Amino acid sequence: MLGAEFARLRKLGVLGLLFQGLNFLSVIASGMMMWQALCLVTNSESPIVVVLSGSMEPAFYRGDILFLTNPPNTPYALGDITVYKIPGQGIPIVHRVIESHITNTTQLLLTKGDNNPGDDRLPLYEGMQWLERRHVVGKVQAFLPYVGYVTIAMNDFPQLKYAVLGAIGLFLLVQKEHS
Repeated sequence: MLGAEFARLRKLGVLGLLFQGLNFLSVIASGMMMWQALCLVTNSESPIVVVLSGSMEPAFYRGDILFLTNPPNTPYALGDITVYKIPGQGIPIVHRVIESHITNTTQLLLTKGDNNPGDDRLPLYEGMQWLERRHVVGKVQAFLPYVGYVTIAMNDFPQLKYAVLGAIGLFLLVQKEHS
């Protein structure tokens, strides 16, 4: 079966392989454009995130996919579940707003994980007393339970990530054109 596909690839020649490669690149470019459009519509640098820890249980569990929006002129309210990112830390954090102060120029927030004993000031804010609105990536609007485990598995086992990407690439390369 695989040998027949390689024979078909050899039969395509250089131009056929180049055409298949360009098809693959157009799929990648289309995906990137859709992601950028979603970022613009939601006003969020990362409109879809995966929960990586159990700090928000029972509201969200590890592996849940969260859909975010970041309305520019709407202040965050107590109880809103936000995703924020501290400069210098690579991973965004999903926690609930427990205190809010609005100044003339910005909104200051204090957050806490539902499953954590205390607020986030000491362990997560890197010396800051409050989060500023510029640190917030977005507010959770919806979620899909457990679907993000695929992402967690690919991060925990890099070989799986390369195997899946390789399989997708091979599939796109050998897929037959129907006229």
